[in-house]
Amino acid sequence: MQHGQLLYNYGMDNSVSINSSADVFAWIARFINMERGQNSFKNFRLDRMRVLAEITGHPETCAPAIHVAGSKGKGSVTGMIAAILEASGLRTARYTSPDVMEKRERISLGNKFFEESIYIEAGKELVEAEKKLRNLSGSNAKLFDPALEDGMGPTFFELITLYFFLCARQARCDAMAVEVGLGGRLDATNILDPLVSVITLIELEHTETLGNTIAAIAGEKAGIIKQGRPLILAWEEDEALAVFQKQAAEKKSELFYFPETVEIDDAEISKGGTRFTLRFLREGFFDRPLKLFIPVPGAVQARNAALAIIAAKTAFPKIEEEAVQQGLEKFILPARFEKIHESPELVIDGAHTPRSMEQCVLTFHTIYGEGGVLIFGCAAGKNAEAMADTLVPHFSCIIITTPGTFKKSSVEDVYKTFKEKAGANTEVLLIRETKQAMAQALRLGQERGLPVLGTGSFYLAAEIRQGLV
Repeated sequence: MQHGQLLYNYGMDNSVSINSSADVFAWIARFINMERGQNSFKNFRLDRMRVLAEITGHPETCAPAIHVAGSKGKGSVTGMIAAILEASGLRTARYTSPDVMEKRERISLGNKFFEESIYIEAGKELVEAEKKLRNLSGSNAKLFDPALEDGMGPTFFELITLYFFLCARQARCDAMAVEVGLGGRLDATNILDPLVSVITLIELEHTETLGNTIAAIAGEKAGIIKQGRPLILAWEEDEALAVFQKQAAEKKSELFYFPETVEIDDAEISKGGTRFTLRFLREGFFDRPLKLFIPVPGAVQARNAALAIIAAKTAFPKIEEEAVQQGLEKFILPARFEKIHESPELVIDGAHTPRSMEQCVLTFHTIYGEGGVLIFGCAAGKNAEAMADTLVPHFSCIIITTPGTFKKSSVEDVYKTFKEKAGANTEVLLIRETKQAMAQALRLGQERGLPVLGTGSFYLAAEIRQGLV
């Protein structure tokens, strides 16, 4: 099947029986999925999403929301926001992607899954909404791109986003923490009118869709900024900052820029997590510095936590210090510098861009020292050369493997890149099958007394995790 081809003939009878959450996700998986590379910019739109929302009575308005976009850290920030809101007593629906172990990770109630009955009832609503859309398609050409002669239906991401909103409504949630899937301006989540928008660090990513400059990508992310709604902004490069400042001014959106709002002191990174002090530079937050702990190692996670706190407190001013502390202490999100094996110690991380890789490696060698074992795999189109520049100097053995089968990859090209950059003291191996690569890495780690890092792709992290957890 070629990329972009429909998984089934849209317009045919698509009857389905919904008896479990697994039934719903299996049905959604039949639709075109841009995450699998079945991608065309003409599938990246909001008109169908708005119609689906109207058909279902606008479930995106069922609870106040915080909307999070960015290149890196947006999943962590979204999860931390949900954890803080839950700890403050707000029943909070959390929407993140991708999933690592199973699809329900994307649509959850704080750190827990919804009750199965919620997934089932919302799933029935979803299937009915798609049927209504199909009936409209013949009489309303505006729902579909006229260039798509096969009558393109809704995409996987449109449907799973609507499913999240339906679950949140079924569960009568008090709040929603919503992560953008890709970009922002045309993302399916952008039918929201959130209390607060958050934009994390911007870097070059998805350039085939979002543009090949920082300014162009920032412009897509800035599409989530809403009229009169505050914007919480990470520390950005000047090129991106200028775009966000201009858009915030045009939208009359109060800007809370990280370096002007908070500062982080006394950060201590250990295997168990990160301790730090958060000081506020603006009024309206907390009267004193907060002493905080996150059970995830990394200075970058302290910065993510700071963004989450600013966002949560801005959206819900009555949140107290205790809720912030308790929420962060309970924060859980798979494959964010997650240790999943003890002897040898094996850490997985979903880093897949040059800057996120720098943070991952910095945390890893800060805790474990130099010369460990690396399992690496990345999807086609990623900057393997830049990541190799970051990774190669810190590992004595590097195993290049396939980052799962979900996306296209070029294992041989990645191996060649790493091999060319490795010196005489760095062993580089090519083991295409991920289970074999993991077994070899664990064996070498055990024999040599070395820690192991698996990174380069969320899909690789998922393959490793599924093999051990």
